[in-house]
This record gives sequence, structure tokens and C-alpha cells, in this order.
Amino acid sequence: MARRRRGIAAFSVLALSALALVGLLHFGALPSPPPTSAVTALPAAPAGISIQKLIDATPPGGTVTPPPGRYEESLVIRKPITLDGRGEVQLDAGGEGSVIRLLTDGATITGLELRGSGESHDRIDSGVQVRGDHNRITDNRIEDCLFGVDLGQSNENLLQRNRISSKPLSMGLRGDGIRLWYSRENQILDNELSNIRDVVVWYSEANVIARNSVTGARYALHFMYSKANRVEENHYFDNMVGIFLMYSDGVRIERNRITDGHGATAMGIGFKESSDVVIRGNVILNYAKAIYLDISPYEPDTINLFEDNQIGYNGAGILFHNDWHSNVFRRNDFHGNFTQVAVRGGGSANRNTWEDNHWDDYEGFDRDGDGYGDTPYELYAYADRFWVDMPPAAFFRGSPLFEAIDFLDRLAPFTDPTLIVRDEQPRFRAVQGAP
Repeated sequence: MARRRRGIAAFSVLALSALALVGLLHFGALPSPPPTSAVTALPAAPAGISIQKLIDATPPGGTVTPPPGRYEESLVIRKPITLDGRGEVQLDAGGEGSVIRLLTDGATITGLELRGSGESHDRIDSGVQVRGDHNRITDNRIEDCLFGVDLGQSNENLLQRNRISSKPLSMGLRGDGIRLWYSRENQILDNELSNIRDVVVWYSEANVIARNSVTGARYALHFMYSKANRVEENHYFDNMVGIFLMYSDGVRIERNRITDGHGATAMGIGFKESSDVVIRGNVILNYAKAIYLDISPYEPDTINLFEDNQIGYNGAGILFHNDWHSNVFRRNDFHGNFTQVAVRGGGSANRNTWEDNHWDDYEGFDRDGDGYGDTPYELYAYADRFWVDMPPAAFFRGSPLFEAIDFLDRLAPFTDPTLIVRDEQPRFRAVQGAP
């Protein structure tokens, strides 16, 4: 028995590796985000120079350009100035508090290397802790800081081209790379984050999160009670969860690459009671479950729209937590998923709308050459799906025993199988092609 289990485990590992390779070949190789650079070798700061004293002596609207070097101090900025390190200034807070506390509107922090925050989650020890509006935080490297950039009740700020990583702690003890708390209309653009806990947007509306890369995180992006945010052209790679929406309505998630989930329960995009969401033009590749839906949409007379997405080489393409309704799936490509659609607890996904999708396991023909299958695509629940309600059984997916049980159930089912999905006019060929 032990030898057989080792054989099954080896077979499963080889099968998953092959699926991942095929997925990359089909969808196009997706490069990993660039690694965070090593610590810059800077000379010690000139004796007697304090950046805080330079800031205190600078009038509002002025610019502080400290001499190059390593400074062992933390800063508080209370007026609208520009602090420009020109890539030649390192600030180290010595393991206490935040490196920079920004308590003003209209300031700029650029070209700095920030290190050595404290380790207090209660104080939110950060590289930059922002409590103001219309600030610009650009082109900084933030390393060995518990939290990267923390925006608390701060609006219309710009975070751009920063490279951020947390402290070398276990994932649950790290801080968030970027944290928005009751903050609206901020722009989070072109940042590179690695080895953080999460990027969180909580109680925050109308923010734009675009062209960022996140790798090695728990949640690459986590919304909670946050409406009308835009998420565009990000690359989320090797994280436990790509994007998760909790009680967050009106979010638009478009043209993102969410790939290579980390762990046996990895999830591409997850929903919890979220409505009026648009998921369009994304690639979701190599996750245990690509899209997970729990009571979503939640608000009456709303829908969630899934359109023009590529959903490939996942354990489950779409997993419903229960028999829910009012999601619209249109012109999506489903390729190489072990299960295209599954519903926990029995029931069907047919109370949702399925239109013009391409299914690579479609068994019909296109005799008239119009690009659509001559018969509907239908997906039934047979014995191969009992792992949906018994997750430990997923270990045996693809095993000879599992396949034999499924074959017998299809050959002579004891009860009528449940129709999970019916797409009346399936696309005969892939809609999107490789990204």
C-alpha cells in the first residue's frame, strides 16, 4: 500500500508539472517579476548632518537633497516639501517605529532607500506611513520594513515605481507591502513587491491599482468593504491568492496576469458577497481554483460579468461555494482545467448565464464552419467530482481507481447526473489566443 501511495504521489506530481509546462507553452511564457535589488553599498553620512534638521530648516514648497550616504535616523515631515535622495541616500530607523512619517499634504518623497522599521503590527511600523493627501511617493526602495507604505485616511496620493519587501519573517508575521485604510482616489502604479504578507485595500474607494507586480505573498490584493476600485495590467505571480474581494462592489479587474498559484489551495480570484464586478481580459493560470464564488453577486438585481478571460490549467476553472446565480460568463477560454466548473454541496451552475465560451473538452462538431458548435456544450456531475465535497479525495484525481469509478458511473449511473453547465452556442475555437 505504501509503495502504491508513493506511485500515485509521483504520478500526480508529474501530471501537474506537465500541465504547467503545457500551460506556459499555450498561453505564452510569463516572466517572473524582477527581483528586488541588493542593498546599495553607500558610504556613511557626513558627520554632523541630520536630514531631520535639514527638513526642519526648509520652508514649505522647498526641496531637501541630502548629501549621499547612510543615515541612521527616522523622519517626521509636517510640511509640503520635496525630499529627494537621488538614489544615493539610505535611511535606517534602527528597528524602531516607521522610517518616515508623512503628516502633511502635497509632499514628495523620492529616490530613497528605506530600511530598519520596527516590528509592531499595532503601530503599523512602515517604510513610509502616510497621513495626508496629494503626496507623491516615487522611485524608492523599501526593504527590511514590516509594512511598506501605509495610507491611513489619506486621499489622492501617488505611489509609483517603488520596490518593496517586508522583513525576513514567516508569512503571517510580515506586514502588508501597501496598505490602504479609509483612503480614496489614490493611484498605485508600477510598483514591484516581493516577500510581503498582503496588499490590502480596506474601506477604500475609487483607487487605481495598475501595472504592479507582486510575488511571494499571501494575498497579492485583498479588498474588504471597498467599492469602485480599478485593477488593471498587474502581474501576480507565485502567491497563495491573486485577488480576493470581500463585500466589495463595483470593482473592475481587467487585463491582469494571475499565474502560478502557490500551495494546494491557491486561488486566482475569489469572491465573498461582492456584486457588480467586471472581470475582463485576464489570464488565470495554474491555480487549485481559478475563480471562487461565495454568495456573489449578493445585492439584488445585480450581476458579476466574466468576459474574455483565459482560464487554463487549474484544478477547477470556476468553483461555486453553493448553488448561486446571476453571474454572466461570456467569451471566456477554458483550457486544460481538471474540472471546468464545479458546485459544492450539489446543485447546478445553470442559474448563471453561459454564452459563447470556448471549452476544450467540447465533444461536438462545427459542420457548417460558423465557428460555433452544432450542439450545446453540456457538463454533467459524475463520480469524478466527489472530490469537490470531499477535498482530501482530490489527492487521487487522475489515479487509475478514480478513473475506473468515474467510467462505471458514466456507463451505468445509479441516478441521473446533475447538469452543471449548459452553453447553448459554444465557441469551437479559442477566443483569445496566447497573450
